[in-house]
Formats: sequence, C-alpha cells, structure tokens
Amino acid sequence: MHCLLKPTISFFCGVFILNMVMSHSLVPLFFFMMLLVQTMSRGTGITWHDARATFYGDASGAETMQGACGYGDLFQQGYGLATTALSTALFNNGLTCGACFQIKCVNDPQWCIKRAKPIIVTATNYCPPNYTKTVDIWCNPPQKHFDLSYKMFTSIAYYKAGVIPVKYRRVPCVKRGGVRFELNGNPYFLLVLVYNVAGAGDVTHVSIRGSKTGWINMSHNWGQNWDVNMNLVGQGLSFRVTTSNGVSLGFHGVVPSNWKFGQTYKSTRNF
Repeated sequence: MHCLLKPTISFFCGVFILNMVMSHSLVPLFFFMMLLVQTMSRGTGITWHDARATFYGDASGAETMQGACGYGDLFQQGYGLATTALSTALFNNGLTCGACFQIKCVNDPQWCIKRAKPIIVTATNYCPPNYTKTVDIWCNPPQKHFDLSYKMFTSIAYYKAGVIPVKYRRVPCVKRGGVRFELNGNPYFLLVLVYNVAGAGDVTHVSIRGSKTGWINMSHNWGQNWDVNMNLVGQGLSFRVTTSNGVSLGFHGVVPSNWKFGQTYKSTRNF
C-alpha cells in the first residue's frame, strides 16, 4: 500500500482510511489503528498546535548558519534555508535539534499570504529568552515559538508582519543520503555531531563501538553533539543511533580506522 511506503503522506492516508472506517462498517477497525501507530512512529503529528513565528537574518540566510544545534554550513549539510530556531519550550536542551515541523500562518488575514502552502522546516538553532523585556517576549518560556529563516517566513506571510500566529505539527524528515557523523575533539575526548537524520529527525541516544571495544553509551553534550571520554584513535568506529520515536539503526564500520578529527563520514543508511 502506497500509504506505508511514503511517510510524508502517511497522515493524509490515515485520514482517508478513517473516513473509510466510519462509512464502511466492513472495514476492520484494527487496520486503521495499525496504520495510525505506524504514522505516529514516524514522527507525524496529527494535531495542529498553536504558536507564533518571527524571522531572523536576511534572504541570504547567512545569520542562520552555525547555531546552538552544532550544525555548520547548512547548505553543505543539506538543510539549506528550510530551517527554524526553537524557543525554550520546544528546544528540549538541544534534543529537538533535527526534528521537522510543518507550519502554516493562521488567523491574520492582513499578514498571512492567501492560499500559501504550509512550510516544512528543520530545527537547527535556538531562540533564547530575553528576560530584560516585558513586551515582544516571544521566545520566553512557556511560549512555543519559531524563529524562521527569512525565506521560510516570507513563504507564508509578508515580512512586514514581524510576528504572526501559526499552527504547527511534527512531520517526518525527508533527507537525501545517509546519516552523517562529524568527528571532533582530541585523542581522549571524542565529540560526534550526528546530522542529516531522516524520520523523526531528532536523536535521543547514541552508542559507539570501536573495533577493539564493545558498545559504549555516549553522553549528550550540546545540540546534536555526543561525546565519549575514551581514546578510540586508530580503531574503526560503528554507531547505534536512536531517534525520539524509539527507532534505532546501527551504522557498522561507517568510520574507517584511519579516521581524522574534523572529518565527516557518510553512511548509506537512514531512518
């Protein structure tokens, strides 16, 4: 069934089957429930939630590079300008980095672009709170807020709006190629940036195995950087990555034994 093969449309397929369940009593209810579970396991949100959105930077997107998730050149890393910074309520201390959101402008006919399609963005940065202000405190807890790239904001609203009400929901991330691992640190401290993650997108657990060790749990450092205090220089490296929906994948031998700090290693697998 095509609904099961294309996670980006699985939500709409679920709605279609729900209508079938309600209008055709012979359709087994458990079939719909199975599809619903698969839809949710891919990180798709059925319910739209209220939030607000602003933008930062200009049309070039230069100010959206780097950031609190640990990513670097977002163009080279495959994210481009389809990105957003998250407020504290959504950021989850960096663990939401890499997650994808569908966002649409609502309830503001003056500034929402009529018939604009919802955008899909990846979380790549943090919108910090500002406790010195008493107005326009969009990123302060407990508010849910998206600070979009200029390109994404102006895809759903006119830039002069400044801030707009939006609806959002989690959706599966669709990425090209496999998961990537960027290695940094020193011989006794290995820091690994995990990125280009499809499916749920946000990584919640990473384990590493050297060619001379067993599996070792890595610690969450910051953003999507994970670390281990061990000398693994000269060993081939494998990773086991778990995303927020509980799905795990192994990446065996993805890093050769002659690896170097500062290099990125691409796998052939993704979620």
